[in-house]
Amino acid sequence: MDADDVNILGESIYTLTENAEVLVTATREIGLEVSADKTKYMVMSRDQNTGRIQSVRIDNSTFERVEEFKYLGTTLTNQNSIPEEIKSRLRSGNACYHSVQNFCLPGCYPKI
Repeated sequence: MDADDVNILGESIYTLTENAEVLVTATREIGLEVSADKTKYMVMSRDQNTGRIQSVRIDNSTFERVEEFKYLGTTLTNQNSIPEEIKSRLRSGNACYHSVQNFCLPGCYPKI
């Protein structure tokens, strides 16, 4: 059984690790297992020096640190920066707009 899109939050690596340990324990109690291969973590901060640890280890599982990931269609970055997300949405909007430029509804005629 899979459970996707679970967010674990913490104001420090220590708190994040504690919260992840609680998750691992709770899932084990109901017969689920947290997949270390699919589980990543990200420290979101404008401070470049925050969270220098590259992986979090819980029991026999190691969770990899990432700098960005896509969640519910939005790209989240470790710098809380949105310019890349804005660019991505503009590209999607432009692609949609241009894909319907040559679309003709019944009764309309293309320009010559």
